[in-house]
Amino acid sequence: MMKQPRRTASKSKAAPEIRLILGVLQLLLTARPPRSSNLIVMVLAFLILFGATVILPADLLSDEKPPLLPPVNFTVTVTGLAQVLLRWEPSPDQERRSIKLGYHVKINGPQEDDYETRNTKSSRETILHKGFSASVQTIPWEGHTIPPSSWVSAELSAPAGAPGTSAVNLTCTANTVASDRTRSRQYRVSLRCTWLAGEASPEDTRYFLYYRYGSQTEECREYGQDASGRNVAGWFPATSIDGQGRGSLAVRVNGSSSRAAIRPLDRLFALHAIDQVNPPLNVTADIEGSRLSIRWDKPVSAFPTHCFDYEVEIYNARKGYLQVEKMRTQEFTSAVHDISKYSIRVRAAVSSVCRTAGPWSEWTQPVVMGSDEQKAWTEWLLIVLTAAICFLFVFSLTCRSFRCRLWATLFPPVPAPKSHIKDFIVTINYEKSGSGDTEVEVISYVDAPELEVLDDFVF
Repeated sequence: MMKQPRRTASKSKAAPEIRLILGVLQLLLTARPPRSSNLIVMVLAFLILFGATVILPADLLSDEKPPLLPPVNFTVTVTGLAQVLLRWEPSPDQERRSIKLGYHVKINGPQEDDYETRNTKSSRETILHKGFSASVQTIPWEGHTIPPSSWVSAELSAPAGAPGTSAVNLTCTANTVASDRTRSRQYRVSLRCTWLAGEASPEDTRYFLYYRYGSQTEECREYGQDASGRNVAGWFPATSIDGQGRGSLAVRVNGSSSRAAIRPLDRLFALHAIDQVNPPLNVTADIEGSRLSIRWDKPVSAFPTHCFDYEVEIYNARKGYLQVEKMRTQEFTSAVHDISKYSIRVRAAVSSVCRTAGPWSEWTQPVVMGSDEQKAWTEWLLIVLTAAICFLFVFSLTCRSFRCRLWATLFPPVPAPKSHIKDFIVTINYEKSGSGDTEVEVISYVDAPELEVLDDFVF
């Protein structure tokens, strides 16, 4: 559908040339030259026809696939901190006709990238302390096999400065805190960055910190210094950064000195990677029998409750055992020993269901539960008495069964000295014989039962 109009236009454009060739051929054929020249006429006619069949289709082919011309007026402009605008225009000599034009953009440095667009301008975030270079070419946008145009390029030179004077090891951390300003914004984000002075930077170097989030750029007002008095840390108590930490953050450290030109340093941070999540709140723990229950509240954050993962750490001080559990809920229950001391900590991280996963928060302060102290002496005394009573009861049963053999073995009887005097029982009877006054005393001996009889007893 798109090619047919171009073919019609090409044929109408070439029609006068065809009519001219046919007219010449007709004159040659209708003329009456000598017979000797008939061969020459036929050769000329053949050449004309051959040229018409070769040259004209080539012309039609070139008209069907015209060459694409590169863009013009390609420029790169710095529009913000670590931000540039690429702009170009289509070539005014480009015959667009029914072809939809697009552009292939290639970022050559400092970070290579390439993409396609139909727009004639493009905004990019990139570090600029190493310079910037890009190229663009014209391409067919839809379903054409026309080859792309040649490339055109533009670049920005690296900022001036002595080598080794720029800041190094730049790191930043964002943290969400509760806002005390308005109800419309319940949370605000603070930003803290640290760096080291360049090894070649003079002692009078002064570094300055800036950040850009979206279209908002701000300069730091609160700094920390190193031993030489150079700024090596900066803090923004409140920023324009989104509380849910999406997108990227551009940071720059500039410098000045009376002895040398200080090179700047740019860095781009993914906010989810530098977002320091707050620890959970109100951690409580209870032990009921052998059951340990732990509960807590979500951290101070602009994210809702369901957007957090948690880790619970339980340390058994008596056994030296560490238990770590991961969960999505705000409570955890575990079986514990009744005579042990437990140290409990919890930390949080934003779940991947709400944002690209980032670092874990710090651990909460330990909550100590339980006790590993020994029982009181009264409790131990009661336990010992109970055990003694049980032992005596069992011992008495055992002694009855084995005729107290164990008791006799442990406590043998003390032997008494053997007496040669016969034990006896004396019974005195007084009998009266006749009427006399003489009384006869009769003594009878009665052997006591179970007593040993002593022979040869002499009075």
